Amino acid sequence: MQRINEAARSAAARKGNGAVGRERTGQQAGLALEVLGKLREVYRAAKLHFGTADKPAGVSGAELWALWELHRHPGLRVSDLAALLSLRQSTVSNLIEGLGQARLVSRKRNDPDGRVVRLYLTRAGQKVVASAPRPARGVLPDALERLSAQDLRRLHAQLDRLLGAMAVRAPGAAKARLQNV
Repeated sequence: MQRINEAARSAAARKGNGAVGRERTGQQAGLALEVLGKLREVYRAAKLHFGTADKPAGVSGAELWALWELHRHPGLRVSDLAALLSLRQSTVSNLIEGLGQARLVSRKRNDPDGRVVRLYLTRAGQKVVASAPRPARGVLPDALERLSAQDLRRLHAQLDRLLGAMAVRAPGAAKARLQNV
């Protein structure tokens, strides 16, 4: 009798239409919902961290990250900063425009040909970075950089598979500010 039950379960699992098949689908659906919950938690935690930066620092999360990178690498070009922030150059130009108006960043043309603009923190920008909550660049980039290279490769591959399975894609979101996603 035990052999018959095992054979029936095996056949049902192969066909995918028996009780075992439904159970596996139910388990898979439950697991998919748990993963969805974890993705929501990651997104929410990143937004919460940047929300805590907004009030004390007086700048958005993306602006704070830009200030942080300029603190670490004075004299960056906008294109270099865009690469460090994984944002479009036009987005970073707009960020820098706002930070310049707030007198947190200055632009200097100190290259021999005068065409290259370099970015520097002002004293006010340095004060914002000094008083900002850590990690200044955000909890998600910080956590990702702390993963091993092997874990990052695995995560990258799995996210590629997830994106490939989606009927709708938003490739432009890869270089968008988290607040705008």
